[in-house]
Amino acid sequence: MIILSLALIILALLGAPLFTIIAASAILGYHQEGIDLMAIAIEILGLAGLPFLSSIPLFTFAGYLLSESRAPNRLVRLSGALLGWIPGGLALVALSVCALFTAFTGASGVTIIALGAILFPALKQDGYPDPFNLGLVTTAGSLGLLFAPSLPLILYGVIAEVSIDHLFRAGILPGLLMLLMLSGYSLWIGRHTEKPLTPFSPRELAAAIREAGWELPLPIVVLGGIYSGFFAVSEAAAVTAIYVLIVEVVILREIRIRELPRVMRESMLLVGGILIILGVSLASTNYMIDAGVPQQLLGWVAGLVSSQASFLALLLVFLLILGAILDIFSAIVLVVPLILPIATQYGVHPVHLGIVFLAAMQLGYLTPPVGLNLFIASYRFDKPIMSVYAATLPFLIILMFSVIIMTYWSALSLLLLPD
Repeated sequence: MIILSLALIILALLGAPLFTIIAASAILGYHQEGIDLMAIAIEILGLAGLPFLSSIPLFTFAGYLLSESRAPNRLVRLSGALLGWIPGGLALVALSVCALFTAFTGASGVTIIALGAILFPALKQDGYPDPFNLGLVTTAGSLGLLFAPSLPLILYGVIAEVSIDHLFRAGILPGLLMLLMLSGYSLWIGRHTEKPLTPFSPRELAAAIREAGWELPLPIVVLGGIYSGFFAVSEAAAVTAIYVLIVEVVILREIRIRELPRVMRESMLLVGGILIILGVSLASTNYMIDAGVPQQLLGWVAGLVSSQASFLALLLVFLLILGAILDIFSAIVLVVPLILPIATQYGVHPVHLGIVFLAAMQLGYLTPPVGLNLFIASYRFDKPIMSVYAATLPFLIILMFSVIIMTYWSALSLLLLPD
């Protein structure tokens, strides 16, 4: 058994698909306990009964449609009309647009690819130094993960059996904290830009609003519909997907009908990967629960820490390391079932734990040596990876401070929850 476990670890390090490693570990565990392996198939089939499952492919499809259209350009123009007259305003535009775009696509790498070609040269033209531009666009791509309808938020709610509506509310203030802290740093850097400010133009603002008029209702449809109780999360996802499809394909005609199969295929590749990992992870997680692994971990953690504060510190260190070596979707389905009962024992609210978990894992996109956004930015902007490391370091430090604040200030996550 030990030899087989070591073989699985070696295969994982050599790059074997994650779902095969998880499935193999589940098979070994069930076989060792004498449980019929048909239980694994039953667990995978049980995916169909998970609440909110349909919202994952629907929101993902809508986000990919937006990324294929000219919606990013319209959002940049509108944000520029609103904020471009402020000293350093273009940096604020980049942060806000990237956060909004990632919230809908659920993938920060897509944001870097879709918006990088627009924002990077625009920032350079405004006089910002290249390292700052590179760091800003790379970092901003992950900011939207705490805002609805972020896919990681939905997936955490499914795994932890927590209200997704509560998670959407809980992510607002911590997400704004991250945006505000990075905005303050960006404004401080922007004070040195030499380009004269563009005066505020009501005419340009009105034109930008007209141009983005079809995209502007989207946050209202998603957030307003869910928070008012008019839509369930899955219903809001369906309405969003249909709305985006009609607008981008039929009304604006920016995506041709013959291109829809390609967009569907690309978006469902992401969804399919998540669902495969989720299915085999449910089987693996149930085995670990039956084997008492969470209780063993709790006993081990209790021997190291004696208070909630020290537990949260240990959790942050663990998540920062985990985020650097594992993608956020895999981490959610593998780790959340194990740490959730431990966090509950230390009095950590499950919703607060979710926000801390996602915020810390978000930093993993920017943490060397294997932060995904670092490599995407290096490829997208044709920059050496060490240059990307150096450029993102100031932003990473600021985001770490914001994560520490939201970790120990639980009211920031729980303030907007209904009583």
